[in-house]
Amino acid sequence: MLHKKTICLSASGLTKVFGSGRTKTVAVDHVDINLYEGEVVSIVGESGSGKTTLAKMLLGLLTPTEGEIHFQGKKRDISTHRKQREYWKNIQAIFQDPFSSYNIFRKIDSVLLDCINMRGGRNLPHEQKVEMMTEACSFVNLKFDELTNKYPFELSGGQMQRLMIARIFLLNPKILMADEPTSMIDACSRATILDMLMQLRNEIGMTVVFITHDIGLAYYVSDTVYIMEHGVFVESGTADEVILHPREAYTKRLLNDVPKIYEEWDLSTV
Repeated sequence: MLHKKTICLSASGLTKVFGSGRTKTVAVDHVDINLYEGEVVSIVGESGSGKTTLAKMLLGLLTPTEGEIHFQGKKRDISTHRKQREYWKNIQAIFQDPFSSYNIFRKIDSVLLDCINMRGGRNLPHEQKVEMMTEACSFVNLKFDELTNKYPFELSGGQMQRLMIARIFLLNPKILMADEPTSMIDACSRATILDMLMQLRNEIGMTVVFITHDIGLAYYVSDTVYIMEHGVFVESGTADEVILHPREAYTKRLLNDVPKIYEEWDLSTV
C-alpha cells in the first residue's frame, strides 16, 4: 500500500556488541533496514532478540559498534548536542514504561511546553501555547485544564501513555518508534492508543515503527514486518507474506504462541 515511497531512515550493517572476551554479547548483528515515509513497520521478536537495542541505535540513544545510519538521504550526524536536538525533532519514541518516561519533578505543562519550544514556538503568545496544548490533549481524550499544574505521577498508566501521544502530536516528528507502547495498559485502552497512533500517522504522514513481541499486533497494524532472532532479521516482508505464509521455523513458533479462541488451549506445557 505505502511501499516504495521515499526512504526516510536506513541502516546498513548495523551492529552492537556489549562487553568483550568471554562476556562479549552481539546484541545486533549486521542488520540492514529501510524505513519509508508514512509506512507502518513492526520489528517482532522475543525478549533478548535485539529489537530494543536496534531501536535505540536508530534513535541515537546508543552508539553502534559498526554500520551506518542514513537519515533523509544523508549520513546521520549527531556529533554535537545541537545536531542531536535537530535529529530528535524528526524522530521520537514512546516507551513501554510510561512511569520512567517523565521527569517526576516537572509538571505536565512544562512537558508539553518543551515540545512547543522544540518545534520553534518559544516566542508564541501564551494564549496560543495554551490553545496548542489543549488541542493536543483533546486529540488523546484528555482535558488540559484538568491536567494543568499536575505532575505525571498523579495520572494513571493509560493517561500517561496518552500524554506521550499528545507530546508526539505537538512535536510532529517524521518517525515514531513505539517500543511495546501498549503492554502496560488494559485491552480497552490498548485499542484506543493504537487507533490514536494510526490516526496521527494518517494526519501527518508519520512513519511508525512498532517494537513488539506481539505478532497479532504486528499483523493488525503493519505494512511491513521484520522478524528478529538473536540480533538478526530471519524473515521480512509484507504483513500478509510474513504472518499468513511464514517460511522460518522461528516465525511459525511465534505464531503458534498466539492463543486462538476457537481452538482448545494446550496447557500441558504450562
